[in-house]
Amino acid sequence: MTSMTGYGSSTVTTDEFQLEVEVKSYNNRYLDIDHTMPYYLASYEMDIDRRVGEVARRGHIELAVRIVGVKNDVNLMVDQEAVKAYHDAFQQISELAGGNLQPSLGDYLAQEGLLSSVRQNGERYKEALFQALGEALKQFSESRQREGKATHDDLVRLGSQVKDGLATIAAHADELESLIRQNLRSRMDEMLKDQQYDENRILQEVAVMLNRYTINEEVKRLSTHLKAYDGLLEEREPVGKRLDFLCQEMNREINTIGSKSQIVEMNLQVVRMKDSLENIREQIRNIE
Repeated sequence: MTSMTGYGSSTVTTDEFQLEVEVKSYNNRYLDIDHTMPYYLASYEMDIDRRVGEVARRGHIELAVRIVGVKNDVNLMVDQEAVKAYHDAFQQISELAGGNLQPSLGDYLAQEGLLSSVRQNGERYKEALFQALGEALKQFSESRQREGKATHDDLVRLGSQVKDGLATIAAHADELESLIRQNLRSRMDEMLKDQQYDENRILQEVAVMLNRYTINEEVKRLSTHLKAYDGLLEEREPVGKRLDFLCQEMNREINTIGSKSQIVEMNLQVVRMKDSLENIREQIRNIE
């Protein structure tokens, strides 16, 4: 079982620069990757996403790449033809003004196109980038596994609470049927008193009511769901979505039992089971 919450980081330092990769993730229905990195590394985004996808199936992942350059990677380019053209233009302006105007360096630098910066492409960072990414993703994956193990253990504990509640309810099933039968007969006797009536017809009505209020089917289905729950907890593949669906089914059975129950102890167990199931659903929102 793998958590959708994780963190990892790694730094590679060379003679020319220091590159750091940081990866962290949060809950999300699908795999969603946000990148924060220099524009000249954009060509590596698809390869980065592919490697992230190898260790994560779901989750909102924030991946940041930071580079601190020991040596400047910006080259300044002078457009010599443009400088000559501006020089000639300044000369003409000076002559027109009587030869008293002399352009300064600032006058040249203020003109567009004379000086431009060319940043080197991301090729020089590729090896360090994927080295740092590999280590960061290793830490990231390990942290998600640790979180997943803790969540697994908690889900086992919460599942046991639901099982204990179901066992108590099942033990009171016969008592519930007896209570329903007794109540029905008492009400019939009270309504009819000494009048003659067809007892077989009354028994048929009792059978119908028992079928309506018995919880045997709900107990069986809930027991089956709990077995499936245990099986999913031990799978290595992502099970978050399947567990969520299974919890919906278990919640439906527990609600039905609660609506039929007329015994205080059973009602208490229904409340406890619903509380445990809600905690389970909170936990599975954080797993793949």
